Amino acid sequence: MALLQRSRGLVIPVGLVVLTEAWGRSISLDSLTLAIPSNIVLTFGKAVVDGSIATATAQTLVAVVIGVTVGTAIGLVLGIALGLVRQLDRLFALTIELIRPIPTVALIPLVILIAGLGYGTEITIVAFGTLWPIFIMSRAAIRSVEPRLFEVADALGLSWWQRVQTIVLPSIAPRVFLAFRLAVGFALIIAVTVEITTNPLGLGNAMVIAQNALDPALALALLIWIGFIGWALSRILSRLEHLVFPASAITGPRQ
Repeated sequence: MALLQRSRGLVIPVGLVVLTEAWGRSISLDSLTLAIPSNIVLTFGKAVVDGSIATATAQTLVAVVIGVTVGTAIGLVLGIALGLVRQLDRLFALTIELIRPIPTVALIPLVILIAGLGYGTEITIVAFGTLWPIFIMSRAAIRSVEPRLFEVADALGLSWWQRVQTIVLPSIAPRVFLAFRLAVGFALIIAVTVEITTNPLGLGNAMVIAQNALDPALALALLIWIGFIGWALSRILSRLEHLVFPASAITGPRQ
């Protein structure tokens, strides 16, 4: 039964592939913008064999991992500090509300002037884009912690750091992990966007090269591959969330 339910989700994508293949062959598709699925698969296979797609994937994932790590660290520190100390929250409230709405990609020209082209810019932009979900969720989670726990901490004479270790982190961990899942998805989108516009590395740059070479099969293969990576990361983190936080895991329908 479970296998049947999972297979139902494949009906639409498989149907679209079959219809697209049949349509393309019926009109002898020869386009600079489209390619039939069989050509996309063949082109993807060639990219796998020659190692180009593995190299581009590794370059993108390096930026994603480092950017998410930096963004998570900054967001978590800010969220905990402002969540625990209301005076700090009020002090930085206006500044944060002015910075947070800035579109991530709007920072690209400024960061290029500072860090130049390459990983520095990409990692900085990814970190900026991913710190906000962590910051917002951690600050909100701290404010929802049972106040009596802090009263107990006062009675025990716990230091600020001891409160963070024994009360704050265990209480907010499930919600912060959910924010982390969202941040990883954002990070992949941001990384590919930066690679398309500025960084001559990674999957985004590979798509630009395919576009300039008028190779729609490769461009579409890379696009589908990026989507698969995003799906795989989401599934891995979802399973990890179920294992680590089984009582609070929030996921979509089981697949």
